[in-house]
Amino acid sequence: MKTTVQNFSLTLDLYRGDALASARSWTDLNPEERRRRAIVAAQHLDGKALWSLAEAHITLYGTAGATLSHRTARAYREGLAKLLTYAERAGFSLIRPERDSGALYIRSLENDGLSPASVRVHLAAARAAFRALRWAGVTESDPFADARPRRDTTAAWDKRVPYTESEVQALLRMASPRDQALILLCAHGGLRIQEALSLTWADIDLAAGVLTVQHGKGDKRRRVHLTRRLVQALNALPRSGPVIGGTQVAARQRLKAIAELAGTPYRGWHAFRHYAGTRIVRETGSLEHAARHLGHATLETTRVYAKWSDRTLVDTLAGW
Repeated sequence: MKTTVQNFSLTLDLYRGDALASARSWTDLNPEERRRRAIVAAQHLDGKALWSLAEAHITLYGTAGATLSHRTARAYREGLAKLLTYAERAGFSLIRPERDSGALYIRSLENDGLSPASVRVHLAAARAAFRALRWAGVTESDPFADARPRRDTTAAWDKRVPYTESEVQALLRMASPRDQALILLCAHGGLRIQEALSLTWADIDLAAGVLTVQHGKGDKRRRVHLTRRLVQALNALPRSGPVIGGTQVAARQRLKAIAELAGTPYRGWHAFRHYAGTRIVRETGSLEHAARHLGHATLETTRVYAKWSDRTLVDTLAGW
């Protein structure tokens, strides 16, 4: 059983099932056979089979349907792997879960030092798994119905600190042409790191100064206007192959090395996107402009950038 869980965890990056085909592989079964296979998967903590079941249920009944993004799917798979590892260690039955087992799992994640945001993601994955198990007729229980993670007491703007202008310039000076373009795609274009790594030259119109993100968060498509400096950085790259390419892991390793050379804090790639939002709000005074550039669905998501860009309180107190 332990090998099954570990193998599933180790192959998260490699497993890419077709969502609709996965759903049909379960719906084509008669109810009793579907229940039997799901019970066997639950008994043996078979991660691949249980993810296939959960993916089928999400595809059929989830709001994203068959367009669940790779990012969300990966988060759910990782959450399922975490749940199965815990179930093996703690004797947590997926078929006959005890009333408090869901709450105990959440508290164990918090006790392991996971952030409230990470705990919420793992809780969402666990709930998705049990919705699928109930759909298959494995159990009628929902140990996560009343489970609640602890409240996050850290304000959003204190958790997502952007790079400063001086830090961005220092990082650009130490970066190769390829990583200069990647930094500017995130810091000027406001792209998420996977969006930037996935770009092809067909997505970019340098003459018009725009690029198209084909599969953003929620699988949304959006057009992004390019800055003069970003156009220059992209023009310096060879046109063969992907624009940037590579994996997020490799990109993080390169950025850590660049930050060490530049003598700046390493804040991760997403802090460049926060830099873009903060700078737009500061220079235009418009949340709408920042939301449009970053592809936010609501202004509430963008509002955090107003907190970072507004120095009125700081400047006022400095004059007291």
